[in-house]
Order: sequence, then C-alpha cells, then structure tokens
Amino acid sequence: MLRIFRNPILGERIIRKTFSFSAVAAKRFVIKDHYEFDQKVINSDNPVIVNFHAEWCDPCKILTPKMTELLEPSEEIDLAIVDVDDNAELVQTFEVKAVPAILAFRNGVVVDKFIGLVDANMIENLIGKLTKKKTS
Repeated sequence: MLRIFRNPILGERIIRKTFSFSAVAAKRFVIKDHYEFDQKVINSDNPVIVNFHAEWCDPCKILTPKMTELLEPSEEIDLAIVDVDDNAELVQTFEVKAVPAILAFRNGVVVDKFIGLVDANMIENLIGKLTKKKTS
C-alpha cells in the first residue's frame, strides 16, 4: 500500500510504502525453531494445527497442501508447518515418531492429534472441533 503524506513545514509530499498485515496473512507459517514455536503456537490466541512434515516424505507432500486448502476459509485456526529435519528438539518434545504428524493446539495444550495420511473428512472434523470449542 502506498501512502502520501504532506510535510507541513516544507510543503512537500512524501510517498511512503506501508504494509498491512491481517489475520489471514499469518494463518500459515513455517516454524524455524523452538522459540518461534512458543511464540506462534503455544502463546497463540487462535487454535493452531501443527503439521510435522519432511521434504522427503511423499504422504506429507499430499497432506500439507490439503491442510492448507481446507483451512483457507477459516480465519479462526492457524496452520504451523514444522520440518522434522530442522527441528529435532520439537520432534523430541512432542514425541513425533512418524510423519506426517498433526497436532492440534488450543491455549498451548495439545487437544487432538493424528499420524499419517488421512482423508479430508478427518481433517474437516478436526477443524470443526477446534472451531466449535472456540466459539462455545
């Protein structure tokens, strides 16, 4: 977004680029370390679905885009992507034994999880549970 400001003293126009961030912009993010996980997942006001995946994992290549697609209409749930090869500490903390592994967090606590490639109905049910509990 471009904004034009007038400098009252000099009488000149100043054009400044500004960025607008919305809740939708932060819906999907890649977690780089434990600190960022704490900030964006544990301390989040929104429920967060955490997708532990790996680049070499074929089922992950199917599940990650499907999760993104199914979460697109929801502004209430964030999606965090954690690469297991880059985040061994998080893998150990949450005892991730296989990928893809999906953990659902609300108020910093794991409230649901599943392992492996699942169908869209299971993902939609998880999204529905997280959405219902937030509004009630």
